[in-house]
Amino acid sequence: MSVKVAIAGVSGRMGRLLIEAIQQTPGVELSAALDRADSPFIGRSVGELVGNACKVTIGSDVAAAFAVADCLIDFTRPEGTLAHIEHARKAKKAMVIGTTGLKPEEKEIIAQAAREIPVVFAPNMSVGVNAVFKLLDVAAKILASGYDVEVFEAHHRFKVDAPSGTALRMGEVVANALGRDLEECAVYGREGVTGERDAQTIGFATVRGGDIVGDHTVMFCGLGERVEISHKAGSRMPYATGALRAAAFLQDKQNGLYDMQDVLGLK
Repeated sequence: MSVKVAIAGVSGRMGRLLIEAIQQTPGVELSAALDRADSPFIGRSVGELVGNACKVTIGSDVAAAFAVADCLIDFTRPEGTLAHIEHARKAKKAMVIGTTGLKPEEKEIIAQAAREIPVVFAPNMSVGVNAVFKLLDVAAKILASGYDVEVFEAHHRFKVDAPSGTALRMGEVVANALGRDLEECAVYGREGVTGERDAQTIGFATVRGGDIVGDHTVMFCGLGERVEISHKAGSRMPYATGALRAAAFLQDKQNGLYDMQDVLGLK
């Protein structure tokens, strides 16, 4: 049985990629497409966005989208995602959320909704990135003493949040493996006379420029050696195909908050 999917923010970069990925993925059907109410694409067909014959009409009625879809995939902005998950809760339908930049209290709203509906919420849907999360957990436990941890990330000039959700999740994975609280040990950028490095901290460095899709590296820096675990994205398509995999994973779920580690069976 195919999964009927609705896409939020369909005219955006990820929205268009999701359309392309759906058309290449057996067992997944695009049933609804959503955009902002003031979007010039409202009332037009999805096919006009991607240059094919898809006749699904782009609309802004979230409730109507859930009426014909099993799952909504959302890579929009925090305010949009929070509005969408309320509709999902009322409709008793699933959501796949790749939105970043959510505050702790906003993440808690998602967690509360997941008590009633199934949700995959992950800062990065890429299979490769999630393999890196697993590798970082192993590496951090092996390199728990004598190694300083630094997280580097680079993205395109249009990204509005920093550090990236993926970089923060990498920091969380390492901090959890080391028995630390990331909120207490994270250092975001350095300037001036900072003094000697605190061995318990996890540093973050951010670059924004051009059309960089997404580069992430975690460095475990010891005396005399350095271990680096990296992921470099050449396109956003892995995020789209991972999101479809997540939507399929939720088909038989009644409720619960999951991430891509659950989807990939890595826990």
